[in-house]
Amino acid sequence: MESPTPSNALKSDKNATKKKLLMAGAAAVGLLVVLALGLALFFDANQFRSQLEQTMGEALGRKVTMGSIRVAPFSGGVAVKDLAVADDAAFSAEPFVTTKDVTVGVDLLPLIFLRSLRVQAIRLENPQVVLLRSASGAWNFSGLGGAASTSSTGFGTAMSVSVNKITIDSGRILVRIAGRKERVYENVNLEVENLSLTSQFPFRVSAAAPGGGTVTLDGQAGPIDASDAANTPFQATVEIAHVDVKSTGFIDPASGLSAVVDFKGSLVSDGPQLISKGKARATVVQLVAGGMPAHVPIEIDYESKYSRKPRTGVVKGDVHIGGAVAHLTGDYSTAADPLTVRMKLAGEKMPAPDLEAALPAIGMRLPSGASFERGTINENLAVNGPVDRLVIAGPVHVANVLVEGFDVVGKLGALSSLGGLSGAPKSRDTLIQALDVTLRVSPDGTQATNVNVVIPTIGILTGSGTISTRGDMDFAMRAKLADSRFVAEVSRILSLRQPAAGIPFRIVGTTADPVFVPDVGRAAGDLIASPNAAQKAVDALGGLFGVKKQ
Repeated sequence: MESPTPSNALKSDKNATKKKLLMAGAAAVGLLVVLALGLALFFDANQFRSQLEQTMGEALGRKVTMGSIRVAPFSGGVAVKDLAVADDAAFSAEPFVTTKDVTVGVDLLPLIFLRSLRVQAIRLENPQVVLLRSASGAWNFSGLGGAASTSSTGFGTAMSVSVNKITIDSGRILVRIAGRKERVYENVNLEVENLSLTSQFPFRVSAAAPGGGTVTLDGQAGPIDASDAANTPFQATVEIAHVDVKSTGFIDPASGLSAVVDFKGSLVSDGPQLISKGKARATVVQLVAGGMPAHVPIEIDYESKYSRKPRTGVVKGDVHIGGAVAHLTGDYSTAADPLTVRMKLAGEKMPAPDLEAALPAIGMRLPSGASFERGTINENLAVNGPVDRLVIAGPVHVANVLVEGFDVVGKLGALSSLGGLSGAPKSRDTLIQALDVTLRVSPDGTQATNVNVVIPTIGILTGSGTISTRGDMDFAMRAKLADSRFVAEVSRILSLRQPAAGIPFRIVGTTADPVFVPDVGRAAGDLIASPNAAQKAVDALGGLFGVKKQ
């Protein structure tokens, strides 16, 4: 019989060693499982309830109550049922935080053998947090950390407490602000590491916003302000994705204001002051009731400084609509509900075709089939009022805009067959050499005053009028016609000279389908001196606009 070779013997020894190690490992694992099960079955963790309640209460500065407690060795700590954190008594007698399941990570060996409780981590499953803000602007979380005089625990050692990690999984936050509808944020997830009341700590929070979309903050906070937790400094990057502002509860849904917003930027707070900067992108924007969503996104690059105590801020930035850029400056206040603004929006030589797609947002549309093909627009607008009832007012200047697909001469009816207009070049388009108007856009509609339009093929049109939230037009206008032959024809028919203010007419119908009609009443008042002359004026002007005699 052959003796084993040295190499085979070596392999056999290695295999035997591996088997012994595997058996030892399995035995160790089995022992740990047995110990874990033994701890879960025979170790009464409820004896630490009061100590755990006190430790957490010290960290939060609020009374903490717990239901049953059991050892959860496989998750590295103890499992708590029915945890509740009291609210500041000045705000509510209802709990600030409630949750059915909490896992508290503790050092098990000191807990078992030394009866010493060392909290490493806290995980809350599906908690509900209620955030309240009073009419004065104070929040119910301001007293967290044992600072507030209304703290239920009254512990003075809160500043020495630290927790390695706090996690909230699939939470729910209810935000209740005095005078506003409750807002609910679902699927709230929070991670805080190395929590200390005396130094900075990293955090990350994400949530589903009311009505859809998500909000995410990632940054650092601390140290926690000893007098007001709401003043705790922090810095964070912020990302908002597809949030429907109409569903957030910040504005009245009946106001007509709506948009879907995306935002990327930063927040930096030293406590009393908050600085925010970044880029917001809003789609399907509508600013007034009765308006229609804009056909293009509106983007804003901005920087804002907000002061907590007066609850006011200043803002500056650039508003982009395609290639058109307007500069935004002003201030705002959160003291009233909702937020109110007082701002200026100014732009020069903005491409008219780019702005056209945004007109529906303020309840204005070009006539059906018409479009801006070239030209520029200047504006210097004041934007004032609550965000859900904004008033936008100021002068607008239009230069060399070609309105393709809209013939003003043709719209004036029989005027095109007389005098100078009969010789005007036929075109389906209209060139507006200049247009000046003072606009006031509000939730009640649009007012246009000091209208002055120069159209080379016609002359000068002046007047004023209104556009309702449904787009209905009512404009009283006058035309000073450029061609002297037409003036002579009018003078012959009326046996009077043309009124210095021009021939009166009205624009009615809608912005999508404007209708030009004679203003017989004003014409009679301007041109007649006797009943016979009045009838001549009525008949003549009716003929000019293609109106038959009755």
